[in-house]
Amino acid sequence: MTKKATTYDHGVPWEEGFGVTQGYSVNGTIYISGQFSHDMQGAFVGEGDFEAQTRKTLENLDRVLAGFNITKSNIAEMVIYLTNPSEHFERCVGLYKAYMGQHRPAGTLIGVSGLAFPHQLIEIRAVAHTG
Repeated sequence: MTKKATTYDHGVPWEEGFGVTQGYSVNGTIYISGQFSHDMQGAFVGEGDFEAQTRKTLENLDRVLAGFNITKSNIAEMVIYLTNPSEHFERCVGLYKAYMGQHRPAGTLIGVSGLAFPHQLIEIRAVAHTG
């Protein structure tokens, strides 16, 4: 059986530099790299503002999903990485629930001591399906 793989890139500077793609699809399963708060030029958005970072991160997740012609209703699993979860947990859960609506994928929230950028408060990775 031949596997058909496709990728989706935002075209932001670090994709080539780090050797990653924003999304990788094989046999109907889409693996989405950790998304965070950046604009299309790669500039960080929302320093010090948890809600702004979360909203921009979810917008970026939506952009990757759209690159595969699917939506958040196709997400099967989501992993959220939070710095300082004791401070951000409740706001994160509220924003997550508002974003997901009635859809309930599997989920994990992990507290971390830091992320790729010193001012980054949240990162979200996901697995989705096409069918």
